[in-house]
Amino acid sequence: MTKCIFFGVTGILLSSIALATEIIPAKKVMHYWVDGSAGLSLSGLSFCDGKLLTVSDKESEEVYTIKLEGMRAKLEPYLKLSGLRVPKKDKPKNFWHFILDLTRPAAAMDFEGISCTDNTIYILSERYNRIAEVDREGKGRWLENLWSTTARAQGYMQGYNLSGVGLVKVGDDFWVALERDPRGLVKLGPKGSVQTYTPPPVTGLDFRGESENLAGLDYYDGALFTLEPNAYAVCRRELPSLKAEWCLDYRAFEESSELEYEATQIGGKGDGLVVGEQGIFIVFDNDNISRAQDPQDRRALLLHLSLPEDDQ
Repeated sequence: MTKCIFFGVTGILLSSIALATEIIPAKKVMHYWVDGSAGLSLSGLSFCDGKLLTVSDKESEEVYTIKLEGMRAKLEPYLKLSGLRVPKKDKPKNFWHFILDLTRPAAAMDFEGISCTDNTIYILSERYNRIAEVDREGKGRWLENLWSTTARAQGYMQGYNLSGVGLVKVGDDFWVALERDPRGLVKLGPKGSVQTYTPPPVTGLDFRGESENLAGLDYYDGALFTLEPNAYAVCRRELPSLKAEWCLDYRAFEESSELEYEATQIGGKGDGLVVGEQGIFIVFDNDNISRAQDPQDRRALLLHLSLPEDDQ
């Protein structure tokens, strides 16, 4: 009987060890200061037709491309958006929406996420909790997917401007990252279904007293990738369980004297994420804050990391 208990406990402990998520120090391939990005607060990333696309949460009329040439990166207009009028608001409209309406023009969409599938671009408006579908000429239309009523009823999106900040289309479904307090993921089905999830915690992932948050999302090689800025981490998560298989810790780069911003608690945090054969790219929304090494430089940072399997 004692042996049975011993081996049973040992088996549980070994299973826990085997299932523990590996926290891997990130390896940098390259970093870029993106020319032409000052003041735009770049907020999302996606590969599309071989190009690296991004959006701004300050500029609602353009989709941009980041061109990489050697050791330099340059932001250029990619598509001029048209047809996106102010959408009908999701219900219920609360006090925080009222404050937001007072402080920003109605046409300020606050784009936070971008995803590209089959050369169709999808953009997430944090302000209106809506997804826009954009064709190759830049003409956009709002999709019918609504999620804020369901998310709020389940305890998400309770504060000011705490809405969707990451977007990826996986098959027929959209995944939206809800930022923080609490953070969550929303899965939007093709027939209007709305499911909310709390990402399973990762032992050893340290948010260092800050809110456990989410930002960019991407899908690659059968897994969902989550950018978790206050933990300085990118995690590969299984679907549908959302259990983290591994997480890359890039804190050493963000806090290095070479790359840090002057006030990282306000700006200079990872925001957009894209993952592919080339590796992992993170764009930092510096909210027009200067680099610590150069107070005159307010460009966004693009960080290129290698995938763990590429290091083996």
